[in-house]
Amino acid sequence: MTLTTNRREFIAAASAVTAVSALGGNGALAQEPMPRRPIPSTGEMLPIIGLGSSKVVSEVSENGTEPLAAVLRALRARGGSVVDTWPRDATDDAGLGRVLAEPDLRDSLFVTTKVHLEGREAGIQQFRQTQELYGRQTLDLAQIMSLTDLDTHWPSLMDWKAAGDARYIGVTVSNANLYAELEAFLQRETPDFIQINYSISERMAEERMLPMAADMGLAVLINRPFMNGFYFDALEGVPLPDWTAEFDCTSWAQFSLKYIVAHPAITCVLTETSNPAHMDENAGTAFGAMPDEAAKERMREYIDSV
Repeated sequence: MTLTTNRREFIAAASAVTAVSALGGNGALAQEPMPRRPIPSTGEMLPIIGLGSSKVVSEVSENGTEPLAAVLRALRARGGSVVDTWPRDATDDAGLGRVLAEPDLRDSLFVTTKVHLEGREAGIQQFRQTQELYGRQTLDLAQIMSLTDLDTHWPSLMDWKAAGDARYIGVTVSNANLYAELEAFLQRETPDFIQINYSISERMAEERMLPMAADMGLAVLINRPFMNGFYFDALEGVPLPDWTAEFDCTSWAQFSLKYIVAHPAITCVLTETSNPAHMDENAGTAFGAMPDEAAKERMREYIDSV
């Protein structure tokens, strides 16, 4: 394990102790290390629940940085560290950079970014601006968003990794319509990470993408665990089954998250929220029992029936 990882883990433990009382959470549980899984290319360990921060970052101009800081500290209090981002308004991203520079957060987060503009120079400029606005010469993970201009940007990502500007590189999709293109890319290149959509309600990744990632030794980040909110809309008024207590599930959010993290190919699930209490609930999914294969089949049958 790297010196950087050890420092992060030390800061994570210290942050968890001080943040628990502010959240009103269970002290013993919050100080328990969040379960982690390895990045296959290096063995570095990542906590299994993270934050997809686009919504809360996009609200910085309107709401200031305190809501963002509160969500990140809620994640840290539970032992999480992965924060997935993509360039937005420069003012919002500058606010994110100020929060990332806070002493208790500066060295304890695994921060990603994405390139989503077409053209080589546009992609390079976008990445350089992100470095400046985030106040980080080295980003933990640089990704090509939705495979945009893939063949143009991939050499740039490899250059950034070689130069130390990105520790890891990868690609993202958020729609099964891009799986065929992603699969074709993986037949010729081996990124450190892929990021794909997957949930109890969007299970297509189980067929080929997750087995392929496992076979290739790729880290897997998951987006759309709640289908951008549609999942909750569809379940409004539907009672959570009593049998979910068998695997320590207490909410519909945890129902989908437990299903996702029970898959051994998953490295980390990115949950999208602007509410620190929801971040605490989402991160709490990592603790306690997980559904076995029989329980997962029961979950699939139930969700399909409602």
